Amino acid sequence: MTKNDQASASTKKISNYITMIVVTVMALAAIALILAANLYYSGTTATGSTQSGDYSAAGVLAVIGAIALSMSSFTLLQSRRQISEMKIEIPKVMTTIGCSSVGCDAKTVREFQRGDFVYKELDAPCQKCSGKQMITAIYKEVKDKEKKYNV
Repeated sequence: MTKNDQASASTKKISNYITMIVVTVMALAAIALILAANLYYSGTTATGSTQSGDYSAAGVLAVIGAIALSMSSFTLLQSRRQISEMKIEIPKVMTTIGCSSVGCDAKTVREFQRGDFVYKELDAPCQKCSGKQMITAIYKEVKDKEKKYNV
């Protein structure tokens, strides 16, 4: 499993947790709306009398259900949109190879390879003076941020 696969798996896991919570809130909102409709149309009050429906309780439940349903829908849509826009870039790791001969200043840069470490002597001779080459630096390429926010 590569690092990109691991990163996407973790974002999917977070997305699944958010989805579970949002679906639970949506189900509770639907139950509140059903109870509000039942109270409104049943003709019974909260105290049990059958004279008129409990319109205030039905209204409160309807408002709570509508707000919870709209907020959970908005959260679900926003989390899906943000995850689809999320890009995780793994920076390139570069290796600098320099000649170890005195007076030769030849340097080459290549991508990091497994087994590279600083001061490792390489078998390939220097192209300039045929001296020994060694790894002098290992670093990651840093790209400038696209957007900077001043706070």
